[in-house]
This record gives sequence, C-alpha cells and structure tokens, in this order.
Amino acid sequence: MQDTRAVALTVKVNGLPPVKTEALSIFAAGHRQATRVRALLQATCAAAQRTGWTPLSGPIEVDLVLRCPPGHRTSDASTLLGGVCAVLQDKKRVASIGLAHLGVLVDVALYDDDRQIRTMTYREEPAEDYSYEVRVAAVPTAV
Repeated sequence: MQDTRAVALTVKVNGLPPVKTEALSIFAAGHRQATRVRALLQATCAAAQRTGWTPLSGPIEVDLVLRCPPGHRTSDASTLLGGVCAVLQDKKRVASIGLAHLGVLVDVALYDDDRQIRTMTYREEPAEDYSYEVRVAAVPTAV
C-alpha cells in the first residue's frame, strides 16, 4: 500500500510571526508573544485539518517568508525562525511550564523536534501589511 500522507504543508498568517528572544518560554501564560503564538497555532491547525497532516518524524526543511513594508522589519531572521520553529514542533517537551491555557492548540505540531531540521530558508518580500508564510516539508532520505 502506498503512503499518501502529505509531505509538505504551507501556512499563511496575517500579522507578525512569534519571535524567540529570551530565556522565558514563548508558551508561558501571559507571554508578550502569546497573540502571535496563538495566531500561528490556529492557522497551522486549520491547514493541518484541511490536508490531513500528520507530524513528520524524519528530516525536514523549514522555509519562512516575511512580508512587510520596506524598511520595517521587526526582528532578525534567527529570532523569527526560532519563534516559528518553537511553535511548530511538538510542545510536549515544554510541558513542565504548563500549557493548559493553549487548550486544544497544545496538540498542534508539524514535526517532532527541531533536531529534525536539515535546511532552513528565510526571505523577505515587500508588502503593505505584515504577514508571513511558513512551509514545512519532509526531506527525502538518502539511500
């Protein structure tokens, strides 16, 4: 039987992506990134449900495109990628901080762990309003 699971998923979100800039977890209740985290989780949940996505356990690639007004970038690429990847991986490993405030969104994950990432890209495109697109895809395993 052929495996018919999706191997790539693209999520589009209006607004800014979550950024990871401090030791405090962006999942902590009341964190200043909470609105951005929730927006990404909701968009990811909807996209995953539409496609029947199941979290990837093998090597992956992550692509992030930030759309923003020229000259108005809010953070550097590493903090943007760090925030987005923290949100998209399985959150069970940070359960020690308490994630009940996320409700069912705590289970939204596109992959297991950041250690699976083999390739990352970041690109900016000019736009009138802030938005971003993140794509997670399986990397074919070499034989």
